[in-house]
Amino acid sequence: MQQGFRLKVLVTGVVLASLVALVALGGCERKPKIEPPKIDFVLAGEGYSTKPDFALIEHLHPIPIAELVRITPEYLAGLEQEQVDQIYARLSAGPIPDGAFDGALFFPKGSSGTLRASEIVGGLKGLAVQFKGRKLEALGAALWKGKVFYRDERVLRNRIEDLAVLKPLIGGSLADIPKIDVDDRDAWLLFPAKLYCGQSLLDGRRESIIIDYAFSDDLPGYRERPDYLATRRGFKVRDEIRMVRPGFYLGRAYLDHAFVLNFTLYNLTIAERDGPAFMANGQAQEDCWAGTQQRHLLVSR
Repeated sequence: MQQGFRLKVLVTGVVLASLVALVALGGCERKPKIEPPKIDFVLAGEGYSTKPDFALIEHLHPIPIAELVRITPEYLAGLEQEQVDQIYARLSAGPIPDGAFDGALFFPKGSSGTLRASEIVGGLKGLAVQFKGRKLEALGAALWKGKVFYRDERVLRNRIEDLAVLKPLIGGSLADIPKIDVDDRDAWLLFPAKLYCGQSLLDGRRESIIIDYAFSDDLPGYRERPDYLATRRGFKVRDEIRMVRPGFYLGRAYLDHAFVLNFTLYNLTIAERDGPAFMANGQAQEDCWAGTQQRHLLVSR
């Protein structure tokens, strides 16, 4: 009986660690420290009825382009969740990404002071094993270094650089798992997802880019183990992203419609190629419905 208990804990821990590999992103390249952006926020209480109206926030406090370019993953990670939400709501989807993106995750704080990701995951599928937030974040950063977007195919795959935790859940040989080299770093491509424009679960005024794992089992290259963990038969992972500026996206990860964590995605090549034009006129390609409320991107003269 004791051996069975140990096995159950081991399997539970492996599943939980694998889940983190789905919704976590590794750290972006370190960049020179820049002055934090000056962004206005509206105070809000914890109750839903006390939340400010996103349309009013955007009307009264549009984010100038000069401040958008100062937003970094480190800056976002230091904000309260309500502040991150208010920034996300003032963004639009931008173009559906193409190519490899690096990223960084950051967990929201729950009202109890513990990380909300741990609270939600602990209640899903009977997973009672509790992981402290920092351990989850460290594990996720070690496992997963980003995503690869295939824009024309409307498909995404995740770059897994360390399969150690996933090995017990991977059936068959590792040799047939496709690999990719990004900046001289090898990674396995697992956990495919569908890409499309759809309604944000936070802000329904305009669409976001949706990364949907629910029905990924009909995608080319789908591998039942471990890819099923993200599907409708697993943790029902659904991400959504909006563009901060060319090459830089802010994302939200959900498990069965329950918000879990924030993440960022960054592609240096796109940032250097398209960033100057965005700085000059605030224009960027919009692949998704931008809503009826016009964004006022203030350009410095």
